[in-house]
Amino acid sequence: MGLRKLKPITPGQRHKIISTFEEITTDKPHKPLLAPLKKSGGRNNTGKMTMRYRGGGHKRRYRIIDFKRDKHMDATVLTVEYDPNRTSRICLVEYTDGDKKYIIAPAGIEVGQKIMSGPTAIPELGNTMALADLPLGTVIHNVELTPGKGGIMARSAGSSAQLVAREGKYAVLKLPSGETRMILVKCVATVGTVSNFEHNLQRSGKAGKSRWLGRRPRVRGVAMNPVDHPMGGGEGKSSGGHPRSRKGLPAKGFKTRSKTKSSSQFIIEKRKK
Repeated sequence: MGLRKLKPITPGQRHKIISTFEEITTDKPHKPLLAPLKKSGGRNNTGKMTMRYRGGGHKRRYRIIDFKRDKHMDATVLTVEYDPNRTSRICLVEYTDGDKKYIIAPAGIEVGQKIMSGPTAIPELGNTMALADLPLGTVIHNVELTPGKGGIMARSAGSSAQLVAREGKYAVLKLPSGETRMILVKCVATVGTVSNFEHNLQRSGKAGKSRWLGRRPRVRGVAMNPVDHPMGGGEGKSSGGHPRSRKGLPAKGFKTRSKTKSSSQFIIEKRKK
């Protein structure tokens, strides 16, 4: 995995930094694992705009990813592919019974590599195991929060969590945000770091790239009228005031997490500011 800076033949290429895509082995996805992906343009089921600055973008098809990894048999990595719906790469794996599934690709995985999941698995790259069976200090991703529900944490490009300790029926994990929390040892996770760890160093180079991704131009709050935003209005550039959202919620450090949230009892150390 690497980055390349283009020779600026056009203005849009002057500051563009993109991936080399050297780890990608095919550009044709596995058709049985594709699903239609409908765009909403930020509108809800009644047609009302609930999310601003969304719309357009390139047409995509969803890749059905196996986040549960509940098939307890050996599998072989067939391809490493690009997924337009996520920042990480994905792998097409084939199980010994012939079934094929997509998984989140860990960094360093190669075509032909054998992976497995379940109680008989060993803590090697790409294998999925319960937190009870993993050695302390293991770097993991695609971590479950509820047993059997499938991995929901540490799934984006370059992210990983670390198994710090075990206390009774709970394991202590340090998450990508810096938060340290307890999770049931029955939950499963995959060994390794998520691929495409240099994703955060990429630069689009032009506004058109955002339009391809379905993002429309964003208007600053201070440029609006008072009826549209709490920070709008005023003569000249005198508008503004305390930074806050369109609904009046303060920004810049204001805590929005509910004090009565039930999962707070499992958080040992809060995420970094």
